[in-house]
Amino acid sequence: MSNLFDLSAKRAFVTGATHGLGMAMAKGLGDAGAELIINGTTPERMEKALEEYRSEGYTVHGFIFDVTDEAKAKEHVEKIEKEIGPIDILVNNAGIIKRVPLEEMDVEDYRRVIDVDLVGPFIMAKQVVKHMIPRGEGKIINICSMMTELGRDTVGAYAAAKGGLKMLTQNMATEWAKHNIQTNGIGPGYFATSQTEPIRVDGHPFNEFIIQRTPAGRWGDPKDLAGTAVFLSSKASDFINGQVVYVDGGILATIGKPANE
Repeated sequence: MSNLFDLSAKRAFVTGATHGLGMAMAKGLGDAGAELIINGTTPERMEKALEEYRSEGYTVHGFIFDVTDEAKAKEHVEKIEKEIGPIDILVNNAGIIKRVPLEEMDVEDYRRVIDVDLVGPFIMAKQVVKHMIPRGEGKIINICSMMTELGRDTVGAYAAAKGGLKMLTQNMATEWAKHNIQTNGIGPGYFATSQTEPIRVDGHPFNEFIIQRTPAGRWGDPKDLAGTAVFLSSKASDFINGQVVYVDGGILATIGKPANE
């Protein structure tokens, strides 16, 4: 069975993997044997991330570019394919969120969220799949969200993008499955990361809300997400296509429970 999840001799390109859940998934793929390629937009953060990866023993390459810039994306994908090797796995993780009520949101901000969270994955997959198709194999994972399925105050642009990403994932599967390319999504719930650390304290209203709302009764550990990424990148998922796997501790399965139940 271990051979089904072995990613040795594979190369995984994870966008937005200089920190947070992108880094957690990249490390999970690296633990399964994959050579890592990461993308970011900030030189300082990239340098720090590469130092962390390498200090922990991962083989990693870093590239700085904006995933919404098709010319740059094409340039870097071709450079990777030529100088490092075939991209076997693409994880479209790069994303942004702007928390603003819809009636107050500037259209420029709305378009930017859609551009990064929905157009970016299209651009990256388009460039990578051109190389996967002739090889007759490949794995593409689009990082969706619980907002792929439901709404929440102040995240309308993000929810619109992630809802669209689910349908883009299904259409990628529809068009590319015949080439032995599996395209699926991961929908993370609420995870314990450096970004959520300030609110993950006893007594904080949002912390209490998440604990109460999640059947598992806790925040997700980033390692909980890594296993799903490995599964969808491995031979174990060779007949899974167009699905979104929600890693949320059960939130989407329930309408919750009364306080103090």
